[in-house]
Amino acid sequence: MSNSQSGPRRLKRRTATLSLCIPVLIAGLTACDDEDFLFEDKDSSVERTAPHRFDTVQASLDSLVRDDGFPGALAAVHGRDGQVREYIAGVSDVATGQEVPVNGQVRIASNTKMFVATVVLQLVGEGKIELDAPVETYLPNLLRGDGIDGRKITVRQILQHTSGLDDNDVELASNYADVQHTYFEPRQLLDIALAKKALFAPGTGWSYSNPNYVVAGLLIQKVTGRPVGEEITKRIIDRIDLRDTYWPATGEQTIRGNHPHGYFPDTNGSQLDVTEMDPSMGWAAGQLVGTPRDLNRFLTALLNGELLKPEQLEQMRTTVDTPDFDTTGNARYGLGIATFELSCGGAAWTHGGDAPGYTSRNAATEDGRAATVVVTGALTSLPAAQHVEQALHTALCAQP
Repeated sequence: MSNSQSGPRRLKRRTATLSLCIPVLIAGLTACDDEDFLFEDKDSSVERTAPHRFDTVQASLDSLVRDDGFPGALAAVHGRDGQVREYIAGVSDVATGQEVPVNGQVRIASNTKMFVATVVLQLVGEGKIELDAPVETYLPNLLRGDGIDGRKITVRQILQHTSGLDDNDVELASNYADVQHTYFEPRQLLDIALAKKALFAPGTGWSYSNPNYVVAGLLIQKVTGRPVGEEITKRIIDRIDLRDTYWPATGEQTIRGNHPHGYFPDTNGSQLDVTEMDPSMGWAAGQLVGTPRDLNRFLTALLNGELLKPEQLEQMRTTVDTPDFDTTGNARYGLGIATFELSCGGAAWTHGGDAPGYTSRNAATEDGRAATVVVTGALTSLPAAQHVEQALHTALCAQP
């Protein structure tokens, strides 16, 4: 991390692009009054309703704004009853006080890894990739370094963060103001990790590393002959009709649809508007833009077997211990997806993502519940990180 007073290690582990942890919070913002909205899905009989005023999920979002200093918060919750409830709190723009848009588009950051892993596993199901084949089979001479050898690192280890590759977030975060609008080629992102010694021999440890998914993106491109964003769009976004999710075009720095502004605290206590940025610094590890509703739809479709064959879905959900993926320490990581125990009992499947300006936590259960919570700011302390996770637990556990 770039700051000696950074929060929990999870702030590094889930970062898709950068995580600059500076212990500054803004105070005094209050949640906007919620209203009774009714959303009708054109392709479904499902009704989408906003919460009642004293809903526990609404209360948790209000607390994130009021007590933790996040400028804004938004959430979408899909219940076992088939209803989708959507929530907002705080403001979209601290300068104007504009309301947070319901189901606004945000940078979903490391949630991109779930999409990338899904495409790789689809290619496995098509016989074009072998999970336990060395990366060298598909990308000759790509992985070479101190303790790093693509002939000994498998595709599975790349997807599961057991390859030993170090992360690149410290180097990128050390001077974010200078790189916010910089375009990066994937190889530049990977070279940062290759310049460092391997953390461990392949398969002997676990450490979250964005460069693993840069390799996965390059693998997809090599096998298909097409850009990774195009493959994600064709194989997932269009297939399950994620209407508000997209892969930004080269050089595209704005967010296309209705969206809350993303903020980052500087050393003077000011909130920097970092909504516009070049997402190439995340690439296959974190470039996608989406909405809470779409994230719920993706996770539900994935767990229901709409995107992967049973054998590949089973491989995705085969997990290893990951003691520092979340603040509870009980998470386990599969292939681009993790599982954790719910505070109300049972388990859920998740990933989450941290990008400058946007922090998202999302999960779905086997019985049809799904929830996504987004805050428009950085996790600047362990309590703030815990409160965002607690809001997700509340959203899943309060479902009818």
